[in-house]
Amino acid sequence: MAGYGGYGGGDGGGFMSGSQQGGSQAGGSKYADESLRPVTIKQLLDWEETFPGAELAIDGHPVTQVTIVGQVRSVKPQPTNITYRIDDGTGAIDVKKWVDSEAQGGEDGGSGAGAIAPDAFVRVWGRLKILGGKKHISANFIRQIEDFNEVNYHLLEATYVHLFFTKGAPGSGGAKQEGGGGDNMFVDQGYGAGGGDVAMGGAGPGGGNSAMQARLATCSRNAQIMCNFINNSPGGTEGVNLHVIAQGTRMSVRDITNAADELLGQGIIYTTQDDETWAILDY
Repeated sequence: MAGYGGYGGGDGGGFMSGSQQGGSQAGGSKYADESLRPVTIKQLLDWEETFPGAELAIDGHPVTQVTIVGQVRSVKPQPTNITYRIDDGTGAIDVKKWVDSEAQGGEDGGSGAGAIAPDAFVRVWGRLKILGGKKHISANFIRQIEDFNEVNYHLLEATYVHLFFTKGAPGSGGAKQEGGGGDNMFVDQGYGAGGGDVAMGGAGPGGGNSAMQARLATCSRNAQIMCNFINNSPGGTEGVNLHVIAQGTRMSVRDITNAADELLGQGIIYTTQDDETWAILDY
């Protein structure tokens, strides 16, 4: 994969010097300082605005534009914009695509966004905004994903860029950052400290209800990964869908189905909206 110092990888990832900054700011970013970075939603949600209008920075480096990949959970058309709720398995965020009624025709203003329905996987390019203390992405463009390999590619690309800034370039012998909590770009570890990043395939039950912990410890590794992922997802009592779990854990549909049967049999999870959506059973 190409280095990310001066040019981006493939489909809008990495860094691009050349997207135009909207509006002028005194002492603001120069044209050459523009960047487009592949990220997970959790990275955006974890960023804290130190003061109103603070520049977005991830891994200690400023970012002007971001690209995410996720599943559309809801669509809310309005006269001036269409708001999409996007979930990538690490978190969920609103994406607003502003409608230009005078554009080439069509309710989507020529962006293609009007044809996107719930449950579709999409790629979004845009800027992180904060309005009323709530974060959202103001989208420049939204495109539906036709090849699911792009979802996995995006997560790998986001991981590569994250490691580039936190560990150094490949072969550079960069020092590993100390302290683990704030350096996690995927979901936090569930059921205590089991070791490994859940979204990257880690498992390890611990903490939580002792009876549940004991039952989970007897389950297969796939069942533990799935349980930890559901526990750390924002679905709550609505549950987490099979396809979101597949995206976040990189497990096959068959493995997830088998793991779900195992967890259901142990009384650890239960079905919610349908037979492919599960939530943790609280005690």
